[in-house]
Amino acid sequence: MEHTYFDYAATTPVDPEVLESMLPWFNGEFGNPSSTHWYGQKADAAVENARGEIADILGCSPSEITFTSGGSESDNLALRGTVFAQKRKQGATRILISPVEHDAVLKTARQLEREYRFTVEYIPVLPNGIVDLEKLDHMLTSDVALVSTIYGNNEIGTINPIHNIAMCCKAKGVPFHTDAVQALGYCAITTADEFDLLSAGAHKFYGPKGVGFLYKRQSIELLPMQTGGAQERNIRAGTQNVPYIVGMATALKLSRKRFLEYQALYLGLRDEIIRLITISIPDAILTGDLVSRLSNHASFIFPGVDGNRLVMALDMAGFCVSSGSACKTGNPEPSEVLLALGYSQGNARSSIRITVGRSTTMDDVHKLTDAIFSCLEKIH
Repeated sequence: MEHTYFDYAATTPVDPEVLESMLPWFNGEFGNPSSTHWYGQKADAAVENARGEIADILGCSPSEITFTSGGSESDNLALRGTVFAQKRKQGATRILISPVEHDAVLKTARQLEREYRFTVEYIPVLPNGIVDLEKLDHMLTSDVALVSTIYGNNEIGTINPIHNIAMCCKAKGVPFHTDAVQALGYCAITTADEFDLLSAGAHKFYGPKGVGFLYKRQSIELLPMQTGGAQERNIRAGTQNVPYIVGMATALKLSRKRFLEYQALYLGLRDEIIRLITISIPDAILTGDLVSRLSNHASFIFPGVDGNRLVMALDMAGFCVSSGSACKTGNPEPSEVLLALGYSQGNARSSIRITVGRSTTMDDVHKLTDAIFSCLEKIH
């Protein structure tokens, strides 16, 4: 049986042009970027060219881009590196995050609290998952080491008002990090948003898995979390993954080059999914914000239905969707994100996430929604 993919928030296929750009650096051009000879210089030039291309897209200096192994490492480096530096610099020990963050932020912050005596406080969010700016403003004092809020939520699709959050933090002199792993391929993000740190992972925008980057404003002090060689300006030791870095830059360039075309495609498909499900299933609940939402993302609660059972039933019918976050698929525990938004434990177990991609068609959408109706009748 052929399967139709509707889980692009979990990962995307590598674009053929991206793969083509990577191939020479696996074999023919195999040098170590840290080597001073001819092979090393060519590899180093490829890394620095990719850094420059990404910086041009974000509107920042190449020196503000640090390559990592992916979004989770970027989140870890941003949180750990910044709060340790802020604690050393001015004794700041409070970390402010929203309760609807990705686990790479949530679990990192909680470990910092548990093992290193930082204090984690949760910024209240509105029922649609958007950070309550007024509450955040009241929480900001000089002992806050870092604020971290997600750009586009991986589970419910909501996009936060990042510029407004950044301005709020800037007014109080507090560093601000945003996890943009889910958003970078679907929002025209630049440093005009005024964030201080931003995390990204290539496999969310048709690049390879296992590579990402952290944007860090030059004025922000960050303590390295991985030591060894002097790579990445002593911020992140380890030989750079040349082919993956080249591929990531190519993927981001392609994403921006055809941004408007892709946005129109995604929005049409996403809105049709939302329309068909909300019309045909009266008790279905769209989670997240309807307007301030990732263009390719639809997520629902089906009260009384086990979300994982529905995912498995759809898989057997030939459709790949997710139960909440890809990192939590198969987890019988209720979604922390949905619980934070005030949903009951039952409803928090009853969610699915549908995300479309470049190869999705309207016919695929109609077949998927028909399959959802059929599967719900069987398992309800």
